[in-house]
Amino acid sequence: MQDQRRTIIVVSAGLADISARAHLPQGARVVAADGGVDTALELGLEVTVAVGDFDSVTSGGLAAVEAAGARVERHPPEKDATDLELALDTARNLGAERIVVVGDPGGRLDHLLAGLLLLGARRYGAIEIDALLGPATVHIVSTERTLSGEPGELISLVPLHGPVVGVVTEGLRYPLNGETLGAGSSRGVSNVFTGPVARVAVAAGVLAAVRPGTAEGSP
Repeated sequence: MQDQRRTIIVVSAGLADISARAHLPQGARVVAADGGVDTALELGLEVTVAVGDFDSVTSGGLAAVEAAGARVERHPPEKDATDLELALDTARNLGAERIVVVGDPGGRLDHLLAGLLLLGARRYGAIEIDALLGPATVHIVSTERTLSGEPGELISLVPLHGPVVGVVTEGLRYPLNGETLGAGSSRGVSNVFTGPVARVAVAAGVLAAVRPGTAEGSP
């Protein structure tokens, strides 16, 4: 079992999906990005570090986690990074070997796109990263991942930051055998789990393996 002290939950701002609580690792430290403080409290999580410019958190939420012993890292509103990026950097600096991001798939589209690209940034390459975004789950693949799913569940392999070379899959209906998925290509969209486990490996590049939370044929 992975040492949960090396697993960090990063909570971003947005509506809390209470069902996500069941999928979060127990005993992991929590870094909350700005309004993610309120989301973390709704999920019943104990915040270790709160980070951001705090323009979206409630005053009561911030006061509550600070009173409970959370470290608060304040940044100016005019900054060169989103609150999510600041939180991911904080998690990395805390020695995270795995990061689980809890986010809201709604809200601003630019934040969602920037956040997905951010998860695949080179500086986080040594960290296993997953994101829970409402009904969807995103797994970042920079070497090899073994993923659990349901037979018939959809999964899409989306290249981040450029072409992904040497893609090999097992346990998916449409196998890839050392192929290249180019950035801007939809080749990897809508694959399907054939069993409870699938393996995805890459020789170079970064993939987002997206499980939208629906089965084949579902709207």
